[in-house]
Amino acid sequence: MSNIVITGSTKGIGFGLAQEFASRGHHVAIAGRTQQAIDDALQRIGETPGNVIGQPCDVADKAAVQALWDKAVATFGSVDIWINNAGLARTTHKIIEYSSEDIQAMVNTNVLGTINGCQVAGAGMLEAGRGKIFNMLGGGSDGQYFPGMGIYGTTKRGLDYLTDAMIKEFKGTGVVIGKIRPGMVITEAVIREARFDLESFQSSRKVMNVLCDHVETVAPFLVDGILKADTSGTKIAWLTGGKIGMRMMFSRFGKQEDKFERYGL
Repeated sequence: MSNIVITGSTKGIGFGLAQEFASRGHHVAIAGRTQQAIDDALQRIGETPGNVIGQPCDVADKAAVQALWDKAVATFGSVDIWINNAGLARTTHKIIEYSSEDIQAMVNTNVLGTINGCQVAGAGMLEAGRGKIFNMLGGGSDGQYFPGMGIYGTTKRGLDYLTDAMIKEFKGTGVVIGKIRPGMVITEAVIREARFDLESFQSSRKVMNVLCDHVETVAPFLVDGILKADTSGTKIAWLTGGKIGMRMMFSRFGKQEDKFERYGL
């Protein structure tokens, strides 16, 4: 069984990954900004074959990230897999319309937070001589533009470069560096953004229903890929170009499930 740390894992895809790992008997350290968020997440996970612990962590604070690593090592004895998942998305404005506060929050969480995670986990795993670090990418990381995602996409594009650099710098060390492309997952952040700009959401609802998936659909696939990965440069992608094409083709036939109804949209 593996010992795993997942940043930003009190909700969304991070929470889904933590649940899935723990249900398979792996030990997991979850992290979120507040103790209340940690307590709530631990309660929702409940009893599992794997041991789950929590630690408040603002990933933009390197000392807090180090404390997360230290607690996981003190509890589990080692960290085998570190997943830089913490992220913040604001996707409803054009670039010039975003406030300085929103821009700084996205850059601090998505970019600085991931760099801190890479530094802390990278140093610890180099000392141990083994381990896996995965960075969670997302919309814009491949350079494709999406309306409203100019700032968020920029941060994720930067993470793609960061991960490529890590792959080169950790070559031959025993530390595996990989990328996760989860696709279009319906998380609390997606629902929040949809409610903020309901008109835009409704105009794209049909396509969103074709391409989006629930966390519980995607998490097992990602966990399988993370556990199997044994070489740097591994890319775990759920929503591939081929899958998009097949879904769009089959969406022309028959009624599609409305995946957003359960969220009151």
